[in-house]
Amino acid sequence: MCTVKFKLSVALIGTCCLLHTVNLWADQRLGIGQALDARTLSGWDIDVDPSGEGLPSGSGSSLKGAEIYSQKCQACHGENGTGGAANKLTGGTGSLTTSAPLKSIGSFWPYATTLFDYIRRAMPLNAPQSLTYDEVYALTAYLLNINGVIDNTKVIDASNLAKIKMPNTNGFIPVID
Repeated sequence: MCTVKFKLSVALIGTCCLLHTVNLWADQRLGIGQALDARTLSGWDIDVDPSGEGLPSGSGSSLKGAEIYSQKCQACHGENGTGGAANKLTGGTGSLTTSAPLKSIGSFWPYATTLFDYIRRAMPLNAPQSLTYDEVYALTAYLLNINGVIDNTKVIDASNLAKIKMPNTNGFIPVID
């Protein structure tokens, strides 16, 4: 007489075998997919967490970021981040509890590292991941500056970006100490 544990074990082993067979069949028969080697995967393993883990070397200033912004960002986000075809990047301070909240970098984003991470992986929209690390740091500094988070003389890099206190950090459940 079979026990419940035995039946579950047989079902689990059978399911694993079936999934493995389907995976092999899809690779061989359909010619879709491929295994990724560590080198290929490393190009996509670019996340940065709130503590700054994952930040690359490089640096940038708000002044340099303003130049890059005018060339690569302004067409979509408007002059000084005031909005255009894409979202506003500034304004909204104190608006989150109103009936018309504006979720901008300065009013909503909890961590400066999140801004860096987003710019690096997704911007500019027509050429994501095309910016150098120095350009991403400079754009991050510029956007933090126009949101009143840092002054225009501050140079940011991996050693200080995570230490920047965003206005809405306490508006989220903390993920780091």
